[in-house]
Amino acid sequence: MIWSALTIFPFSNLLLLFLQTRKMLLQEVTTTTVHTVGSPITAYWPVMVFFVVAVIFPVLPIVLGRFLRPIKYEKSKMRPYECGIDPTTEAHERFTVRYYIVAMLFLIFDVETIFLLPWAIIFMGNDFSFTKFALVEMFVFIAILIVGYYYAWRKGALEWA
Repeated sequence: MIWSALTIFPFSNLLLLFLQTRKMLLQEVTTTTVHTVGSPITAYWPVMVFFVVAVIFPVLPIVLGRFLRPIKYEKSKMRPYECGIDPTTEAHERFTVRYYIVAMLFLIFDVETIFLLPWAIIFMGNDFSFTKFALVEMFVFIAILIVGYYYAWRKGALEWA
């Protein structure tokens, strides 16, 4: 029915050829079988290659260093090295507990200040009601940090002597 109606137009032969070709292409597409690239394990090849590189990358320099280094152990080689200065005390000298307290305080407060970056990124948003909430929350967070610093200072944890 469509074919007979198309014969009255000037370019009907071209249109008929186009429609027949399109029909044949659609039949080919729907009747062809789907070809798979390989088994499902082939999807894991990039992960396996990454794992092999991750293992070889640190192990290779250690193995090469073991075979390429000179093997001479002298008394001067076995001494602890401290920036070119001859050591004046034993290598196993005891540190005061205060050193560890200051190190732990640094780690605690340093890690907590990392939380300022996501807050700053969220604070740049367009939703003003959320940014007011974030601003109040950050002032509370900074107040807690200041109270913690004040407590450590009053207890003498930041004093070296």
